[in-house]
Amino acid sequence: MTHNEIRASFLEFFRKKNHLIVPSASLVPQADPTLIFTNAGMNQFKDIFLGLKPAEKKRMADTQKCIRVSGKHNDLEEVGFDTYHHTFFEMLGNWSFGDYYKKEAIMWAWELLTDVWKLPGEKLYATVYKNDDEAFEFWKTATDINPEHILRFGEKDNFWEMGETGPCGPCSEIHIDLGAQRDPDPKAWVNSGSARFIEIWNLVFIQYNRGADGKLAELPSKHVDTGMGFERISSILQKVSSNYDTDIFRPIIAAAEELSRKNYSGENIVPMRVIADHIRTIVFSLSDGVIPSNEGRGYVIRRILRRAVRYGTKLGFNRPFLHEIAGIVCKIMKEAFPELQKNFDYVKKLIISEEESFFKTIERGTVIFQEIADSPACRKSRLIPGDQVFLLHDTFGFPPDLTRIMAREKNLEIDENGYNKEMEKQKTMGREARGKTTYDTAGILKSIGDITGYKGDDCYEISAKCIGIIKDQILTDEIFPGESAGLVFNETVFYGESGGQEGDAGNITGPDILFEVTGAVKTEGYIIHNGIMKQGKIKTGSEYSLSCDREKRIFTRKNHSATHLLQKALRTVLGDHIRQSGSRVNDKKLRFDFNHFSALSSEQIGRIEEEVYRAVLADWPVTCTEMTKNEAEKSGALAFFEEKYGERVRVVKMGDYSMEFCGGSHVKSTGEIGYFRITSESSSASGIRRIEAVTGMEAWYLAEKDKQILARVLDKTGTGNHEQLLRKIDSLLAENRELKKKSKTADAVKNDFIPEKAGSVQLVYDEFSDTDSSGLRAIIDNLKNQAKENLAVFFTVKNPDKITFLCGLTADLTQKYHAGNLVNMAAGLCGGKGGGRADFAQAGGKNSSRLSEIPQAVKNYFQGSQHVQLEHPKQ
Repeated sequence: MTHNEIRASFLEFFRKKNHLIVPSASLVPQADPTLIFTNAGMNQFKDIFLGLKPAEKKRMADTQKCIRVSGKHNDLEEVGFDTYHHTFFEMLGNWSFGDYYKKEAIMWAWELLTDVWKLPGEKLYATVYKNDDEAFEFWKTATDINPEHILRFGEKDNFWEMGETGPCGPCSEIHIDLGAQRDPDPKAWVNSGSARFIEIWNLVFIQYNRGADGKLAELPSKHVDTGMGFERISSILQKVSSNYDTDIFRPIIAAAEELSRKNYSGENIVPMRVIADHIRTIVFSLSDGVIPSNEGRGYVIRRILRRAVRYGTKLGFNRPFLHEIAGIVCKIMKEAFPELQKNFDYVKKLIISEEESFFKTIERGTVIFQEIADSPACRKSRLIPGDQVFLLHDTFGFPPDLTRIMAREKNLEIDENGYNKEMEKQKTMGREARGKTTYDTAGILKSIGDITGYKGDDCYEISAKCIGIIKDQILTDEIFPGESAGLVFNETVFYGESGGQEGDAGNITGPDILFEVTGAVKTEGYIIHNGIMKQGKIKTGSEYSLSCDREKRIFTRKNHSATHLLQKALRTVLGDHIRQSGSRVNDKKLRFDFNHFSALSSEQIGRIEEEVYRAVLADWPVTCTEMTKNEAEKSGALAFFEEKYGERVRVVKMGDYSMEFCGGSHVKSTGEIGYFRITSESSSASGIRRIEAVTGMEAWYLAEKDKQILARVLDKTGTGNHEQLLRKIDSLLAENRELKKKSKTADAVKNDFIPEKAGSVQLVYDEFSDTDSSGLRAIIDNLKNQAKENLAVFFTVKNPDKITFLCGLTADLTQKYHAGNLVNMAAGLCGGKGGGRADFAQAGGKNSSRLSEIPQAVKNYFQGSQHVQLEHPKQ
């Protein structure tokens, strides 16, 4: 069976058992800050197990994309050195949410393995929790397994827990005996760590809830959660000795063999396994929206990519290569995961960008490492100082594990303690810096009571009761003139900053009372009105008038709605890989961060502006609707932020053009935005671009300013319209180039000459007027010295009384070409002659009627080589 057939047969088996086949969740966990990556099939059902939401159907099955590289499941350093550890893998699973339980789970697992996949029952073993008599009995009565192959184990091997508290239960694992050839040790046995007895399927029976006191209580609804490693079962069914020998990995390894021109054997085995494993992780994670960076999951993927590159250098790669192997992953996996094909162009460009950057890092870091390693102190101690390892890592981006590898190659040690001390020092400084700016209000707010009620975007004034005053990080009863504080009311008209939208400003007043709100923020369901007491005093328990700045809110919501149109426009122009990675919206402008691998061209920016402006002119209605999270996801609403959504969410829809999860303020129709202009496009981080833009009157002011500047330019250049101005600019640039050629020294002018291809030769050709040819000879020598090899330079100088030709060739070209022959042939076209050495020559002529033929004649000389014959005029 092929891997695609194995996967399909698993899903079809459970489809026939009335299971809903659900798609794999993204590798980026949705609203689960406890996970860096999705690392198990049950992740997407966690809220069902916790009783936070109902199951869509009682029975489900899927194949889940998983990554395990950090925390509890840290497999990274094992990858490549054994046959079964992987950073990326698929987990086949079936679930029952309060429906079938142990008997069916055991019976169906045995049926699939022995009846459908024809695995020999005598080679299979089942383990159960030591006290789980029920599961033990079902294995004996519901299957024909050898009773002696039913084994009891303790909590370490056969009891599953989600955490210290919460749902948990016994599990039953199915193992297969692969034979003594895998491990001849007579002590080899199930759960002994032997390669002979391999676990293939884990059936978890969630029947308890563990309380804070550690005691177990029976759950009212019992669940089944199973997981089977796809790569491992594929190796067993395909009867190969390693996961890397399956049709999942073998084509990737074959591509590495072809590119490196090395065989998958000996010392090449581990590097090729590492590359085969890591490129799958890279392709799948980037396709799911992960951006390589220096923190979080982005750092993990960057580290994996760089580890693959490092092992690639062991195969002789000294240039980007992973992007070429990425296409094989897409080809193998696209049937099960079509999003790979859809996002491939973006993924490939991102990989190339990361590879190029890292190869430069390796080049820079290697030079510095050599200086450190060759220093007298290092040679004497045979130790690389920890602060130097940290310097390489922190300043130059040189990975510590690469430093370790290079140190070992020179028989040097790393001062690990010194390096760890430097790392801890940096972390401490970071914590201290954060401590100075972090204001933790969670504990304070909980003592206030009921959360703040927000009256909505169309309400600007209200009377409300002050229920809390936070001053100097403590609760107080009143505040006096000149003091700064955060006020909390039972309800408010102030929008609290959240989701990138800046909070409202305004005033809180009463008789002879004025508190100026500089900004409202939302925390733990409360809206805190930060500001300064200007007049009188405010105390808790009293009512006051709250009035927000109407104009600020109106302009802020224009900009917020524009970010939704901008995101849609970016996805239309650049591709569906675009995902919002941050935003900032206020009444003056908007800022929008998104993942993309390169700077935008002026043409792309123009198309994006046009796309947004068309949406503005369409004047689509903007509707805000509350619905369940499940309904919102099914409707196609975009939710790119990794935020913790409740069971009910707010969806903002703009005609049929845009639909997103959003809790912010918005216009009633897109026409209210009025006008849209992009003011800048730049990089905000590796793989992240940033657009800043303005709307409404701010955009009009910008357009008016541009008009005034253009009018001044037209006036100063003496031109009457855009076309004349462009012609004038071209003329001035051409004139400036001529002046540069005449005035610059030979050392400076080299940058003005760009070679072009003539056959296999790099050719610099240029023409000059009224120029002293003696200075040009120095330029030719300078260009040859810079290039070192494969460069031909040919200059034509037209003066009133004669035409001069100069030619210089780098030494390597003189084996095939001759500068003297070339200038003589060119001079012959102009009624002259000349010659010189093979590497430099000069000739002259007087007749300029055929001067226009010279550039092509020179190119022909190198393209057709010395065999090109020129027709000279009769003397």
